[in-house]
Amino acid sequence: MENRKENKNMSITNIVLITIYVILTVSGLVFFKLGSTKDFTLGIGNGSFSMSINFIAILGLICYICSFLLYMFLVSKFDLSYIVPVTQGIVYVLIFLSSIGVFKEKISTTGIVGMLMVIIGIVLLNIKK
Repeated sequence: MENRKENKNMSITNIVLITIYVILTVSGLVFFKLGSTKDFTLGIGNGSFSMSINFIAILGLICYICSFLLYMFLVSKFDLSYIVPVTQGIVYVLIFLSSIGVFKEKISTTGIVGMLMVIIGIVLLNIKK
């Protein structure tokens, strides 16, 4: 009985960690895109390197770095054939939705069909045998 409760708690912890990873990844990419469209410049000239970046882009970089570190932890704890497709699929779908909602990007019918296929793939990966 206690082992069953422990597995349930472990599962909830894993779901929370995966959720945090997804939120950090998506927010990192969205913040960086928002911040870098205005004030982001890179330059190399005469042997020197220069960079200008605003606070929103820095926030995006921090979120993305944290998501990377959490991802390395998740990869070490889960089967690679499970964690990579599931997390990346969820991230792709959320980025797709963010590109429509936040950035007002136009999405083609092919893009919509592709996202539906990603969602179907995530569902199929989670069906217990």
